[in-house]
Amino acid sequence: MQTQNTSRGMLIFDLDGTLTIPVLDFDAMRAEANLPPGPILESLASLGAADREHALAVVHAHEEQAARNSQLQPGARETLSGLRERGWPIGILTRNARQWANIILDTHGIEVDVMFGREVEPTKPSPDPILKMCAQFGCTAEASWMIGDHLMDIECGRAAGCRTVLMIGEGDAPDRACEADHVIRALGELVAIVGQPL
Repeated sequence: MQTQNTSRGMLIFDLDGTLTIPVLDFDAMRAEANLPPGPILESLASLGAADREHALAVVHAHEEQAARNSQLQPGARETLSGLRERGWPIGILTRNARQWANIILDTHGIEVDVMFGREVEPTKPSPDPILKMCAQFGCTAEASWMIGDHLMDIECGRAAGCRTVLMIGEGDAPDRACEADHVIRALGELVAIVGQPL
């Protein structure tokens, strides 16, 4: 049984758009599944059983295709490997189904210590999965980092008490990017930002 060290932290990454190059077409998913604008998982929860089954099948099909065609962000594998060598536990927190997220990790030889898909409820932006993940590894959220490409990731991390990093790649910084503790364009920048684990 693990005992909690109150100063130990971990690094928690979003998957699509953060570790991988984003390819999911959310507008196409909504159109095909007859979903309104807005977050897809929340829309699914409001549907009746038959409509939800159809929409979920659409979502799974898109996620599977994206997983099988996935490409890593430049430097993703090397960055994760280097951070793990420094002693950071690495987690992935995604709103994708775990089965498709596993395909991405297996395809690209990515090793992490823990991964939560949307099967762990409530999912982000709730802080609950971060708190569960940290508890599992005897870490505290306050000593941990949430890294993602969407403001939902930043909201999730802040609500849990984590420090946060917004990954924007080559695009323009979105509105409210200042809510993140750091904004990066490449994953390799993380090494200098997070330093050594406490």
